Amino acid sequence: VQLQASGGGLVQPGGSLRLSCAASGFTLDLYGIGWLRQAPGKEREQVACSSAEDGSTLYAESVKDRFTISRDNRKRMVYLQMNNLKPDDTAVYYCATQEGSSCHAQYDLWGQGTQVTVSS
Repeated sequence: VQLQASGGGLVQPGGSLRLSCAASGFTLDLYGIGWLRQAPGKEREQVACSSAEDGSTLYAESVKDRFTISRDNRKRMVYLQMNNLKPDDTAVYYCATQEGSSCHAQYDLWGQGTQVTVSS
């Protein structure tokens, strides 16, 4: 049972990246899944979450209209499309599954993180 995140890198402000998260060993469509990030010296924050309960999505205010979370349950993949990136988006990004199908419980399974650096 694991999650593996990939797709991070160095990008200029205003650029785009797509992060991917591969799930294995469990049925992804039973769980809410999110992307969280942690920047140096800052607390970890939820960036986006996709509910398996009702198909809804949640976004942090700071990324609304720029980031999009999507999931392909058949492929066991979750994506985070990040557009118009800003230096404040620089962080290690993690994918994680919720304890249940919604986005309102605790995250209990974490991937290893992928570094996103936004800099000119």
